[in-house]
Amino acid sequence: MTSTSFQRARSAEAKLARETAILDAARRLAAQRGIREITLTDVADAVGMHKSALLRYFETREEIFLRLTADGWREWGPALRAELARDTDPTPASVAAAYARTLTARGTFCDLLAQAPLNLERNVSVEAVRAFKLVTHAELDEIVAATRAALPALPEASAVDVVATAVALAGAFWQIATPGEEVLALYRSDPRLGHALVDVEPRLAAILARLLRGSVPGHDDGPTGG
Repeated sequence: MTSTSFQRARSAEAKLARETAILDAARRLAAQRGIREITLTDVADAVGMHKSALLRYFETREEIFLRLTADGWREWGPALRAELARDTDPTPASVAAAYARTLTARGTFCDLLAQAPLNLERNVSVEAVRAFKLVTHAELDEIVAATRAALPALPEASAVDVVATAVALAGAFWQIATPGEEVLALYRSDPRLGHALVDVEPRLAAILARLLRGSVPGHDDGPTGG
């Protein structure tokens, strides 16, 4: 598609279609190359628009990716809750494993979780930040409720801490685990740097299991490993 073929949207439906196309293109590019590598021009080229035309739909590059982060929360929250609901004998370790499994299965979301507080919330309007926070808070409430349903003795404040820890560490660990090709080759070639190679899912599961164990009175389901 060329930039001349991408006509300006004239209706609400057409505008929504344009926004969806832009978000889909940004999501694909992010999955291929990582959030930090994607420019506004890259996204515009992917949908056949001039950058100035794209700015009619999104105020900045950061707004596009902040919207994708909100979409990620909307997709991850139900997936995690479904896993917790399927657990017939939940323990701190099994709940932690569900968090780690569902997060690490969503690499682009983990990338976005790291970028959101560092960059994405800092170059958008207050209204864009407000819309994003309302989505995350709504999902947080649902995730906290599902986590406490699995572990009824878990205090609400501790459940909030578990969610916050999970998303913060998933974002950070994902960045560590996915360096550039040259850096990754360095880590693999030098045994002294082996500690820099992070296996995200087991590391995250082990940390969350310890956090949950310490937060659920009297609960001990054995060693966590990691």
